Amino acid sequence: MLSFPVRQIHPSAWLLVGLSSLLQVLIFPLPGLYVLSWVSFAPLMVALLHARPAGPLEIEGSVNLQVAKPGQAFLLAYTCGILWYAGTCYWIYKTMHQYGGLNKPLALLALFLFCLYLGIYHGLFGLLLSLSVGPGRDNRRALLAAPFLWVAVELARARITGFPWNLLGTAQVDNISLSRITMWTGVYGVSFEIMLVNVAVAAAFLVPKKKRSTLLVASLTAAAVLQAGRLVDASALPADHAALLVQENIPVDETWTRDTFQRTLGELTDLSVKAAASSSTAASVSASARVDLIVWPESPAPFFSSDPLFRDPVSQMARATHTWVVTGAIGNISAMQNGTSGSKVFNSAALASPSGEWTARYDKVHLVPFGEYLPFPRLFAFAGGLTKEVGEFKAGKSRAPLLAGDTRLGIFICYESVFPDEVRQFANQGAQVLVNLSNDGWYGDSGAYAQHLNQTRMRAIENDRWILSATNTGVTASIDPYGRIVTRLPRKARGALVAPYALTSVTTFYTRHGDWFAWLCAIISAGALLTRFGLHMKSGKKAEASS
Repeated sequence: MLSFPVRQIHPSAWLLVGLSSLLQVLIFPLPGLYVLSWVSFAPLMVALLHARPAGPLEIEGSVNLQVAKPGQAFLLAYTCGILWYAGTCYWIYKTMHQYGGLNKPLALLALFLFCLYLGIYHGLFGLLLSLSVGPGRDNRRALLAAPFLWVAVELARARITGFPWNLLGTAQVDNISLSRITMWTGVYGVSFEIMLVNVAVAAAFLVPKKKRSTLLVASLTAAAVLQAGRLVDASALPADHAALLVQENIPVDETWTRDTFQRTLGELTDLSVKAAASSSTAASVSASARVDLIVWPESPAPFFSSDPLFRDPVSQMARATHTWVVTGAIGNISAMQNGTSGSKVFNSAALASPSGEWTARYDKVHLVPFGEYLPFPRLFAFAGGLTKEVGEFKAGKSRAPLLAGDTRLGIFICYESVFPDEVRQFANQGAQVLVNLSNDGWYGDSGAYAQHLNQTRMRAIENDRWILSATNTGVTASIDPYGRIVTRLPRKARGALVAPYALTSVTTFYTRHGDWFAWLCAIISAGALLTRFGLHMKSGKKAEASS
């Protein structure tokens, strides 16, 4: 950190990195200052392109700082990424301490290592941006490349690390006019648009002062016009179906005994039957109030799909209400390992018919590292506490919709909602409505539950589907294809929500073709970097020839 290249970085660059980190934290819940997304990355880009002194301080009215060297650029952006993850994913500390069995120093270490690891992607963006600078310290090439580079890095986060939490475009989930482009590009298209405006703002501080005002006014005007899309609303969408979403509000650290288990299960089935009966009475007034589906969330309760103590009450509830039932459960199958019998355990969603028969099951495909399985067990043995609480789950293999009569349900569980390309596969395989089962009780009162909800809402927009979001502690809600919350339950309260929804078999361009736009940005980024290196080699050969 005290090496000469680091000491060469101008203090103003570090201040800009700190400012950018703060702005990036503020654009996501709970602060939720979404308007700041249009300027949050501009300070970082200015810091990267004006990072180290180059002689006299003033030349033609602008500060004569030049682009950071690749290592310096990586360090500046890496620091920004570490601070951003610490500010938005701080809830990891409490989760690992309170539920993972780690003491405070180890939980803090887990958060720190998490930030160090994922901050690498910000660092990669800084490195690539510095390499994109044209000959003669021409920043224009780098600024033009920045939106493509950022989307490529977001794609890498999703595909390589498997933690695309809070992709930049999610900050504009409430902007109906802008977010609809995700039906073609996925959330990456909005990320690209946001970065374009940030580039314009950054450019205003990289040109001579006499040109700055004009460019700054133009860029901020563009931001204001795009942000004004949040003021535009669309008419309510028709909903001719209704589901009963049960919010169990079971403490994550509940101590389970046979009495506690049976009492909790009895309370939930009674709540479901009574709420379904009440909605049936209301059906004489509104056809859309007729409940044809009951959904229980992912739960911390030991609800095993093979356990008669759990299956029988759920089956009886399905028969009493004459409805299909989807319930979070622990699925298991017998397996042979090394000649001995054993059992594979899954985080599952089970489907029961109105006759009480258990007809299908979805096993969660994308598991949470350290939460549902422990990667590299020997290396991360100290973090095994959380997996002991939750279970050492196996990954499912199929994202095929579950068939509830004539209705195809695309069910994904908790963390899977942050993966755009994975959720869209349910719709692409014929799901007519999406169902998300989640247990956000792990997050407590931090901003994680709201961040998770916004990402789930973006999946509704991308696929033009209704989403029924059933959670253990909230937010339990019905989400329309515009990403709007149509109705919801208050957090941290047990209750049942009659959630309107509709079925559709129309697929969006994004549903059919996936992350094509993000891959295109990655290809363009690679092409820009190869072109830059080609020009550099060509200029070097010319210099040798002239000498």
